[in-house]
Amino acid sequence: MKKTFLATVLGVGLLAGGTLAADAQIAVRIGPPPPRREVIPPPRPGYVWHPGYHRWDGGRYVWVPGEYAVPPRPGAYWVPGHWAHRPGGYVWIEGHYR
Repeated sequence: MKKTFLATVLGVGLLAGGTLAADAQIAVRIGPPPPRREVIPPPRPGYVWHPGYHRWDGGRYVWVPGEYAVPPRPGAYWVPGHWAHRPGGYVWIEGHYR
């Protein structure tokens, strides 16, 4: 009984730790290149444009092209993701709707 309880507590602790680790940010010492110039296709009714961005691929930046997406609710607008300079390097701030 005690072993089962201990195993459960440890399992929950590991799951919580895994969740926290997934939210961690990685600082990249090399700043991102300037954004690429994109040709934005004509707007689609009910869609919002998400501009492209440079993603860190562990050893270099890789361009992710922009795309249209359906907002989660009427009136929501897209706040693009961006690289923010911090004391340890550059961190990615995820884009989101407001």
